[in-house]
Amino acid sequence: MVVKSDLSMPVVSIIFLLLFGYFVGSIPSGYLAGKWIKGIDLRQYGSGTVSGSMVWEHVAKWAVVPVGLFDIFKGAFPAWLGLRLGMGELAAMLAGFAAIVGHNWSIYLNFQGGRGFSPFLGELLVLFPWGLVIVLAGLAIGNIFQNPIFPLFTVLLLPFFAQFLQDSPIVLWCSLGMTLITLIKRLEANRRPLPADRKERQRTIIRRLLLDRDIQDHEEWIRQEPR
Repeated sequence: MVVKSDLSMPVVSIIFLLLFGYFVGSIPSGYLAGKWIKGIDLRQYGSGTVSGSMVWEHVAKWAVVPVGLFDIFKGAFPAWLGLRLGMGELAAMLAGFAAIVGHNWSIYLNFQGGRGFSPFLGELLVLFPWGLVIVLAGLAIGNIFQNPIFPLFTVLLLPFFAQFLQDSPIVLWCSLGMTLITLIKRLEANRRPLPADRKERQRTIIRRLLLDRDIQDHEEWIRQEPR
């Protein structure tokens, strides 16, 4: 499906759509699941992100389903609404990105949040359904081998798959945008402080970029609890 951008659409309408996407994306479903089900602040556990993986590890495995579906919806609905209102693919993509930014830096959580992959899946569902399947495969492989590089690498490959499956430059920008957001989120890490020692700080930055964690041991990282 290729929907042409409508450049005659008033800028104010697009701004309202982006704000709507951000505020919808900011609804912290993982955090709320932790509060409602176990009475915990999920940001104090594991990786410190309010992500589905932390809900699975520290809240309840069954809760991953409603949390994941809602987070996917957060990315899909603003993008779909942009198309439905005739704003075009570009506005739809930006609305999906606004939801991802809201998910990662929620106004309701002091600008902390998750990693952004679930709302990104929702955006792909609307703009590039085959991309949804491809990224899910990358997430599955990364989970099997406990290697967080696979999902990021899969996102980078999306434009190449799009050349064969869908002729739209929006997919290229969608992929590059998600890659940039993911790298920024990994480095920022919900404003978790870096070590004071220079060499350890450098190692931590590299681990954040490549492994999405501050220490080498994956199991120890995701099972961290408040001291």
